[in-house]
Amino acid sequence: MLIALHSVKDPEIDSISIIELGMLEEFELREDRAVIKLLPTFMGCPALDIIKKNVELALMKVEGAPPAEVLFIFHPPWTSDRVTDTGRARLKEFGIAPPPRHMTETGEWQADCPYCGSTYTTMENLFGPTACRSILYCKSCRNPFEAMKPISTLM
Repeated sequence: MLIALHSVKDPEIDSISIIELGMLEEFELREDRAVIKLLPTFMGCPALDIIKKNVELALMKVEGAPPAEVLFIFHPPWTSDRVTDTGRARLKEFGIAPPPRHMTETGEWQADCPYCGSTYTTMENLFGPTACRSILYCKSCRNPFEAMKPISTLM
């Protein structure tokens, strides 16, 4: 049943699953239901209802699976460190720079271009199309791109 959750993609980035994003905190199989506890990547994410529905549908396709109870929890908080290596590669394939692994002590961060790999990038806008992404520009290949914001419990 857990394998079925790999088919549940982020509604806004359809190349990455909720597993690869590190959203799954707990999966408990009970006699009458499967309880899935997920960590939202951002408070108030508008895609949560879609994710919940897609998790329920994915588990309904598993023969003999009980109904799913999908809960969004906020402790521990999701951080961008939870994105798997596969998830980071899938973000790049989609044209989104994965969140940086390290930030400076002042909270500054740098994203490499997902197209050419250059570190010669600048922040164009902290606010991207969604709360979890920013707009950057690569001065090497001259492409604008999105970058997933780093989220840490230290921020």
